[in-house]
Amino acid sequence: MLNGLQPWHVIIVLVALVLLFGAKRLPEAARSVGKSMKIFRAETKSMRDDEDEPAEEPEKRQLPSATAEPKGTEAQVADLQRQLDELKKQQSAADQAQKHAS
Repeated sequence: MLNGLQPWHVIIVLVALVLLFGAKRLPEAARSVGKSMKIFRAETKSMRDDEDEPAEEPEKRQLPSATAEPKGTEAQVADLQRQLDELKKQQSAADQAQKHAS
């Protein structure tokens, strides 16, 4: 049955860690974990402080009406369609080259 974590379990884990990583690398790893935790705590504290401050009022902008199309929309769509077609041609050429290579 599982009786929880016994002291000899901890000793076995520590011996395994020393054997796997070496006695020199373990303190370095612990130091880097400690530094990471310190940075993490500082960042979460700053996020909490930012939430406490009142947010500035965002600028209110008028959205363009749905019926008014911006100038050049059709030209932009045509240009994007042309680029898409070129990419498809390049992809199919690359696929064919790969099939011939294998």
